[in-house]
Amino acid sequence: MTATAVLDIGKTNLKVVLFDQSCNVLWEKNQPNRPLSAPPYLHADVEMIWRFVLAALEEGNRGHPIDTIVTTAHGASGVVIDQAGLVLPMLDYEDKGPEGIEQHYAAIRPAFAESFSPPAAGGLNLARQFAYQKWQFPEQFARAKYALNYPQYWSWRLSGVAASEVTSLGCHTDLWNPKGRTFSSVVDALDIRSLFPPIRPAWDTLGPIKPDIAEAAGLAPNTRVVSGIHDSNASLLPNLLARPAPFTVVSTGTWVIIFNVGQPFDSLDEASDLYANVDATGAPVPCARFMGGREYEMITAGVTGDADMASLQRVIASGTVALPSFTGQGGPYAGRKGEIVGEIDDANRPALATLHIALMTDDLLTRLGATAGDLIIEGSFGRNAAYCGILAALRPAQSVRVPADQSGTARGAALLAHWPAKPELAPDHVTDPIGLHGLEMYRDLWRAMLAV
Repeated sequence: MTATAVLDIGKTNLKVVLFDQSCNVLWEKNQPNRPLSAPPYLHADVEMIWRFVLAALEEGNRGHPIDTIVTTAHGASGVVIDQAGLVLPMLDYEDKGPEGIEQHYAAIRPAFAESFSPPAAGGLNLARQFAYQKWQFPEQFARAKYALNYPQYWSWRLSGVAASEVTSLGCHTDLWNPKGRTFSSVVDALDIRSLFPPIRPAWDTLGPIKPDIAEAAGLAPNTRVVSGIHDSNASLLPNLLARPAPFTVVSTGTWVIIFNVGQPFDSLDEASDLYANVDATGAPVPCARFMGGREYEMITAGVTGDADMASLQRVIASGTVALPSFTGQGGPYAGRKGEIVGEIDDANRPALATLHIALMTDDLLTRLGATAGDLIIEGSFGRNAAYCGILAALRPAQSVRVPADQSGTARGAALLAHWPAKPELAPDHVTDPIGLHGLEMYRDLWRAMLAV
């Protein structure tokens, strides 16, 4: 039996996951992902990632012969390369350097009505990253042959074939016009259109693996390499293929990304950081976001364990609230400094963090107009029963569902190896509303304190 290998390059964690032909997990290896703070700016440690990928492919292939490799990676990231590789390190989107060119970049930024991509902190708008690199490092940038999104960088490194792909081009980059399904005006303003290779679908086979890499990883020389996909869009893909619209997917991890599938764009508000992603077929999808996983870590401050009913009830009774934004990244409160108002014992920190993330999610669902259809929780917060139960209590008109398969991003990417076959989804777990006394009053308090 052959396997599909998914390279899941996350902001916080790296994974190589092997799937069988029915997209069941066969094997997995993971490790933390950390950027490098060395000059010229905070950047991805791509050589560390590459060593991990090669070692994991070699190890996994021993027990499950790999015939296809699919890449998925986080958004807001891209590279400029020549024939040999990177001409500049891949800038980490949390680096503040691109903010230094904002005065000049603002003059060429596409209007929100064109890009549906609001201005964001650091390097969260990829076009501003490219502008920063071109203007601040002109000699190196001039050597570039291609500008690649992050998933396609890994596909290129594996196959030697350069490609562009719409889910990564269209994830709040400023580079894409979602309704026109073409590049935005900033691409020509920066004179970088020639750097983008031809657009290929996420499921397209770019070619066989390069011979030297096949030898190094012990892979068959005809192992095929697929173009790849933005990670949150990979989480969306199984639902997009198997569920009727309208529905809402909450993709959770370092970021909480909300996809409001089948809904109009009327509610997209630039000031609230509501925007459009682009799905694997090229269709725009209304979205909202905040850095939920990182905020949870900052509130818990190293305290581990899940929130239970008693601790949740104690936090609600105390009136202690966590107010965004602890990260300053994404969402309508990114310009506000995060704070905990009231007293909190360490034992109750997971409960406070869970309430905060659930209230933020509820707030963004309301802003996005996500009131109809199923509400599907994907990723790490799908394993947080209290988070799911709080959402079910706060949004009684929607059915809160947790997929039986929580391999999420990786499994969605694995589907690309078999496109256009539809997945057979196992029955969801339907979450019952949590029975917390005073929850709605606590939400009202949280909202009132944010309005001050």
